[in-house]
Amino acid sequence: MNTKGQIIILNGAPRSGKSSIARVIQDSFDGVWVNMGVDHYREMLPEHFQPAIGLRPGGERPDMEPLVATLYQALYASIAAHSRLGLHVVADVGHHDAYSASLGILPRCARILRGYPVLFVGVFCPIEVIMERRMATWATPTKAGVPKPVRLWQHAVHAPGIYDLELDTSRANPEQCAAMIREYLEERKPMRAFRTLAERE
Repeated sequence: MNTKGQIIILNGAPRSGKSSIARVIQDSFDGVWVNMGVDHYREMLPEHFQPAIGLRPGGERPDMEPLVATLYQALYASIAAHSRLGLHVVADVGHHDAYSASLGILPRCARILRGYPVLFVGVFCPIEVIMERRMATWATPTKAGVPKPVRLWQHAVHAPGIYDLELDTSRANPEQCAAMIREYLEERKPMRAFRTLAERE
């Protein structure tokens, strides 16, 4: 019987550095690590269902919100299936509940992974640094101020803020962040965040 693979969920706002950390984990951690993040999942869906699972905070697409909830459940069921087969999973996500009505997606997903080894990591980054990264990637002008969706992400993505480990990517590069995750796992510290979230309504 296979031992369940380790699951690492990286939760944070867009441009906070989650994907870079996930790549380092894949490249440097022992064993097979499958990246099952939101961006990869979105690529499997046709254009007319976008942004789908990546729907931003603000509730601007209430018609799509039931699909978002279903897609998240399907993603986490897939994560569980990989873990059951002994594969390790790293998933970079952007959980929030700032839809037109509360969907309770995160507690539902936590219940799907009840009994699995899940390390829930909060990936934080100051909004000023996120704006610098947006500028570097898309040449987004900053003189007009911080766009509303960026401000909403910054707060909504970290509610309720229950994590096993928190990282600040303005203070540590992806390699250092991955090293902190590795150290946490090697020291066999408790991973209780998802257990706590699963008990929430």
